Amino acid sequence: MPVQDDGQTTTVLSLVVPSYNSSDYLHHCLDSMLPVPADVEVIVVNDGSTDDTGDIAQRYAAEYPRRFVVINKPNGGHGSGINTGLRHAKGQYFKVVDSDDWLTPEAFQALVGALRGLVADDSCPDLVVTNFVYDKQGKRRKHVMKYGNVFPAGQTITWDQARRFRSSQYLLMHALTYRTGVLREFGIDLPEHTFYVDNLFAYGPLALTRTIHYLDINLYHYYIGRPGQSVNESIMVKRADQQLKVNRLMIGHLPSRDVPLPGRLRAYLESYLGVVTAVSSIICIRTGKQEYLAQKTALWREIRETDRVTWRRLMRTPLGRVVNLHGRLGRRLTLVLYRIARRFFGFN
Repeated sequence: MPVQDDGQTTTVLSLVVPSYNSSDYLHHCLDSMLPVPADVEVIVVNDGSTDDTGDIAQRYAAEYPRRFVVINKPNGGHGSGINTGLRHAKGQYFKVVDSDDWLTPEAFQALVGALRGLVADDSCPDLVVTNFVYDKQGKRRKHVMKYGNVFPAGQTITWDQARRFRSSQYLLMHALTYRTGVLREFGIDLPEHTFYVDNLFAYGPLALTRTIHYLDINLYHYYIGRPGQSVNESIMVKRADQQLKVNRLMIGHLPSRDVPLPGRLRAYLESYLGVVTAVSSIICIRTGKQEYLAQKTALWREIRETDRVTWRRLMRTPLGRVVNLHGRLGRRLTLVLYRIARRFFGFN
């Protein structure tokens, strides 16, 4: 493993676990990281929990000193937990693991081994991509999001060498291990007390990445189905304001046309913005409230005012066309098509 000139082991990876009232599932999450290698730190950010989350985290820190670090802070939400973890991170790479999710132990060890090699040969790609599993409650067959059609496995490439993403394929937070310097250069500062900030984490800093290394391992288990989970459709409708807030911040992070950007990366960023805006549009329609229909119109107008080229491209996509059908009948048809797609693809 990499060793500094002073003989100390270099921390190759910081895993940050934002945790709020996670006592029912934090054990499962942290156990999946054992044994924690000597060059990895696990930072558990206890975000003002009122249950036993802090005590559970402290027990891991006591049993595995210098492997687990616990930071207790007042409640600030998921984004605040990530911000705090980044400020304290010593690792050359940075990954977020939500407290109700977990890692495949063998894949975790493989990731660490690969990062050691990348650090040792001084290649240090800006982004390491791994597969993640949609671990949906009650579903026997688990869908795995893989990226072998976009990135060749085991190689470090540039965005110009990447191939096209499929229409349903995106680099969600669960797939990303950033070089920590990229996040700090971007100056990521996720908003507090706001849900859905993982979209910002997976979007803004990506514009600074130039080199990517893909590992074809099923590392991350993204658990879906817990009652009250933020991605539950009914919860998203209630939190429409927060979805819209994140969507607008993403529009603000859309790189200017004056910024030189690899064509494949710009195309991906436009596509990802388009799908998040389509989700926001569906949520606005689902509220059934005139004020949110006006917000939906304003959202698309904001994209047009920010970058007319991107707006035109998104409006011509099937998603853009469907969510912008006019009138009451158009909105009804939008929801019918959305429900058909939800049943067919099985997403929340």
